[in-house]
Amino acid sequence: MTPRPLAAHPHHSGTVLAGAIALTAAAAWAAQHAIAATHFGDATRGRLGAVWAVTFVLLMAQTVMYHFDRPYRATPRTARRLADLHVAVLVPVYNEDDGYLRLGLQSLLDQTRLPNSVHIVDDGSTSTEYPEVRQWWLAAAGRAGVHTTWRRVDNGGKRHAQGHGVRASPEADVYVTLDSDSCLAPNAIAEILIPFRRRSVQSVAGIVLATNHRVNLLARITDLWLLTGQLVDRSALSTVGAVLVNSGPLAAYRAEVIRDNLDAYLSETFRGRPVTMSDDSLLTLYALLRGKTVQQPTAVVFSAMPEKFGHLCRMYLRWMRGSTIRSLWRMRYLPLDGVAYWIHLLRWFQVALSTSVLVWLLLVEPLKYGNAPDASFLLIPFLIGWAQGLRYLSIIRSDERIRSRIVTWMLMPLAVVFAWTVLRFMRWYGAATCANTGWGTRQGGAEVSLDGASASAAQPSGTPADAEPSPAGQFHSWRSGTGQPSAGPVDTEPWTPAYHYPSPTHPESLVEMTLELRVLPVRAG
Repeated sequence: MTPRPLAAHPHHSGTVLAGAIALTAAAAWAAQHAIAATHFGDATRGRLGAVWAVTFVLLMAQTVMYHFDRPYRATPRTARRLADLHVAVLVPVYNEDDGYLRLGLQSLLDQTRLPNSVHIVDDGSTSTEYPEVRQWWLAAAGRAGVHTTWRRVDNGGKRHAQGHGVRASPEADVYVTLDSDSCLAPNAIAEILIPFRRRSVQSVAGIVLATNHRVNLLARITDLWLLTGQLVDRSALSTVGAVLVNSGPLAAYRAEVIRDNLDAYLSETFRGRPVTMSDDSLLTLYALLRGKTVQQPTAVVFSAMPEKFGHLCRMYLRWMRGSTIRSLWRMRYLPLDGVAYWIHLLRWFQVALSTSVLVWLLLVEPLKYGNAPDASFLLIPFLIGWAQGLRYLSIIRSDERIRSRIVTWMLMPLAVVFAWTVLRFMRWYGAATCANTGWGTRQGGAEVSLDGASASAAQPSGTPADAEPSPAGQFHSWRSGTGQPSAGPVDTEPWTPAYHYPSPTHPESLVEMTLELRVLPVRAG
């Protein structure tokens, strides 16, 4: 028997807001006490007092903003209009675990609002060609009446894999982008479409939860800080329509956002090198240049988190390198009269300010002036972390009891220490080495796998026999009503030279940046 699909939903509570305000106020008191208890000079005490005052004003403003972030709702009239949209799902695949891939594809068939088409592109995987999953999917999608294509191509990077899906679906009104390990909650597609009832909305981000959050301590902590960031930082940005980065596991875009910028999206370079990472942030930037970018907290996806420290470090380093490149483009292309530009600038100010304060308290004061900071300083980031982490408890999962989530929330001090040490170092290291534009993970195959029992549970009864692997350059498709899959050659469009996800490392300075945005008549650099 197939198990019940994974599901989750947000729970809006005034208790969470009250707790967050109380813990933030306690952190402010701890800061005041620590400054008074440490033997700083008057000038230093005054500067630190001003810094903490600014910090807590920003924290309280952010708290109020994310509290007012509400799910978009559809009226019967808008629901009928959204039902008429052609929704095409893009699923690039590269060295993915068969179990996670099958689980995610099954979740597409379990949707309350089925997609109109699903386009899977195997980007030259070296570990497998997924013959069993492919044969099962083509038959299952056909029975469900979902038009689908499955294509294997030479390795060109995630963006080029998505590009093949875009070219195969010219009739799409909305593109939903997924990762190959994305497992959607049953109402995810229906919910992520609702914000498009407003014509100004150009993209919608979903909420990402960890599928494997209880595997070990690392996966649990990663789920904690990642989900908290979405429900704090991104929720606050969503209230003003200025989400800066959508999540790869689940996002939706108006079709013209991707189509009109497809050539630029596929040919982005940095210092003359192809940029294979930071694809979601570039699509979000395109959307920001056209209108609003928001988050729909009721559109939930489950994704596999790293279970090993090395995997997490390589993933986060890729994010930070991409974030640095994308920050340069935002500075150059976002309009000065838009809120997104100033929010982005403020975020970098906060990062620089917090890093400077940390270095001053831990190195300059003790080594130069002999003033060791009072131990109560340690309470401040923990209290702030617990305050923001209360948002983690606002998500109700179908596969976990609240007491287990409270245990995870109590681990916030570990997440704070990890973020202020390892991740803070990697942020700046990633900025310094952002010229390395390769992918960095899955070079030798899938890095996270689902157990065999969970993988087989996603397969419906009556799975056809295994198919022979298709060679690179061919694709399989299933159109409802034909009864048979079809195969054909690749399109004859020009193909760029293939490159592999991990490129050689080139830690060089930030110079000679080149990016072409079709919506802009200029070239940077």
